[in-house]
Amino acid sequence: MLLTKKSEYALLSLISIARSENLKNVDILSRELNIPKSFLAKIMQNLAKNDIVKSQRGVNGGFVLNKPYDELTILEITIAAEEKMPSVFECSPSIQSCPSDVGNCCTIWPLLNNLQNKINIFLEDLTLKDIAS
Repeated sequence: MLLTKKSEYALLSLISIARSENLKNVDILSRELNIPKSFLAKIMQNLAKNDIVKSQRGVNGGFVLNKPYDELTILEITIAAEEKMPSVFECSPSIQSCPSDVGNCCTIWPLLNNLQNKINIFLEDLTLKDIAS
């Protein structure tokens, strides 16, 4: 599940905004990136709600990054777009909250948890600038 279309579209939109000297609204981004407008509008709303972008209203309104793109991590963008912490597996972050109630005897949970932690660290260290260059 790690990166769904929501994350992909959020990243593509933010790269486009970061590279532009002008504000970009949902109509422009939708056409430019060939993303369904209503789906993109919801993603941009989540990004604005999580202070990743600022929305400016008006005839020439649109979106602008809320902070420099070298400070926006892929993890925070993904969390905002997906509206939850991304996970590679359907595994719980703790043995006690295992959805299948077999956490105490699961032999692969330590491996999966370790892998998820490494991915989270990687995504936290990777910025929008890193992928936009």
